[in-house]
Amino acid sequence: MNAHLEALTPTLVWRHFRTLCNTPRPSGHEAALVATLEAWADSLGLAHDRDAFGNLRIRKLASPGCEQAPGVILQGHLDMVAQANSGHSHDFTRDPISTYVADGWLHADGTTLGADNGMGVAAILALLEDPELTHGPLEALFTLEEETSMGGALNLAENWLEGSLLLNLDSEDRGQVYIGCAGGADVEVDAQLPSAAVSDHEQVIGIALTGLKGGHSGMDIHQPLGNANRLLIRVLRSLEAFDARLLSYHGGTLRNAIPREAFAQVALPAEDVDAAIAAIGGLKAILQKELGSGDSGLDIAVERLTEVPATEPLTLDASALLIAALHAAPCGVERMSADVPGVVETSNNLGVLSLEQGQLHLCALVRSLHDSAVMAMADRFQALFGLIGARVKVENGYPGWAPNPDGALLALFKTRHAALLGREPEVKVIHAGLECGILGSKYPLLDMISFGPLIRGAHSPDERVELVSVEEFWSMLKALIEDLARK
Repeated sequence: MNAHLEALTPTLVWRHFRTLCNTPRPSGHEAALVATLEAWADSLGLAHDRDAFGNLRIRKLASPGCEQAPGVILQGHLDMVAQANSGHSHDFTRDPISTYVADGWLHADGTTLGADNGMGVAAILALLEDPELTHGPLEALFTLEEETSMGGALNLAENWLEGSLLLNLDSEDRGQVYIGCAGGADVEVDAQLPSAAVSDHEQVIGIALTGLKGGHSGMDIHQPLGNANRLLIRVLRSLEAFDARLLSYHGGTLRNAIPREAFAQVALPAEDVDAAIAAIGGLKAILQKELGSGDSGLDIAVERLTEVPATEPLTLDASALLIAALHAAPCGVERMSADVPGVVETSNNLGVLSLEQGQLHLCALVRSLHDSAVMAMADRFQALFGLIGARVKVENGYPGWAPNPDGALLALFKTRHAALLGREPEVKVIHAGLECGILGSKYPLLDMISFGPLIRGAHSPDERVELVSVEEFWSMLKALIEDLARK
C-alpha cells in the first residue's frame, strides 16, 4: 500500500511515512505502531524503552568524536486524528491511509492524512537511520494520545530523559519556528434532561447540516470557518417559534477538530412543519451568505420521518433551556493577544455534542496563552450550564509554553535557516496546544523550539502536506543536528 511514496524525496523520510500510513494509529490505538518501531530499532541495534504510560524512547549514541555534544531530544506524537468524509467507509483501527499526489501536495483519499504528526515522526526515524549524519547523543521521544488528551505528555516519566535540547517536530508552517504555545483544558458537560412522548398531533423531522470544511481547533480557529454545532443550534433556536422539541442530536467527533457536520431530530406540531421547513430554507440562505467564500459548501437538508422514533423528545421547557444555553456558550475566538500581534489569545471549540434518550453530552476544548484565562472560560461553562442543572467537569488541563526569545537553540536555528535557505525564519507563538508546555513543566531546564513542513487542513479530510516543504524541512533538520554536534 502507498508504494508511490518511496519514489518521493527525501527517500528515507517518505519510506517511514509510508510505514505510518500503512499502520493504523488513531489515538488510543498506537500499540501496533509502537511494536513495529521497536522491532525496527532492534534491527538497527538502537536501544529503546518505554515509560509506565507507554511512551516510546529510542536512543542513538553520538557519532565518534561528538560524545561531548549536548544531548538532543527529537519529539513527536504517534497518534493521528481520525476523520473521514460522509459516506466514506474507513475503519481507522484497521484500514491503512490511502494517499495520492496532486499539484505538489500529498493528500489522503477521503480521510485525514496523518501528516500531523506523521511527517515529524518520519523525519525523526530517518535521522536515526541515516548512516551519513554526524550527530551528538540523540533521544527520540514518541508520545501517545496527543490528539485526544495530551495523555502521553501529561503522564511522561520524570527523570527519564537525558538531553538538554528538545526539537518538537509538530508544527505546520514553512519558514517558521515556534517558541511558545497555548495551554488548554477539556470542558465536559453532562445532564439527564426531562422528556415527554411524541403526541398524536406532532411530526418528527430530521435536519442534517453538512458540507463544512472543518479544521484544527487551535491553528484554524481564527479562520472564516463554520462550526457545525454552532450553526445547527442556531437553526434549532429559530424553530422555537414553532414549539419544536429536540429529540436527538449528534455533532462533531473530536473536541480538537472544528465540527464539519451535525444532525438533529425535532418534534413539532404537524400543521407547522411546512412553515418550519421554509424557515430553515431561509436561514440556510442567510448562513451561506454569512460564511461566504470562507466555507462555501454549507448545506442543510430536512427529512420528514415516516415512523415515530422510540426516543422521547425533551419537554418544551427543557428543550428551550438547553438550546438557549448552547446558543449562549462561548465558541470561536474570545480574544486576540495584546502582546503577540496576530495570535489568538483565548478561544473555545464546541467540539462534540450529543443528545440521546434525554442524555446530554458536550465536550468543548478551551485554549489560551494564559492558564488563568483557560480556567476563567471553563468557569463560564460551569456557570452557564449549571443553570440547567448540568454537571460540568474540567479535565485534561495542560500548561502553555512560555516564549523564550533569547534561547541559544533558537539563535542557532535562525542562523542556520538564514545560511541554508537564504532568509531568517519567522519566530512565532502558536495557539495550538503543542506538547512543549507539558514537557517544559516536567523538564524545566530544556531549551526547546518547534518547526515542521507546510501542512494544511489538519484534523480534517482536507489535510495535505506540501512536498517541497518536506525537502526543505529535512535539509534544515539535518543541518541543525550537525551544527549541534559541533557544539
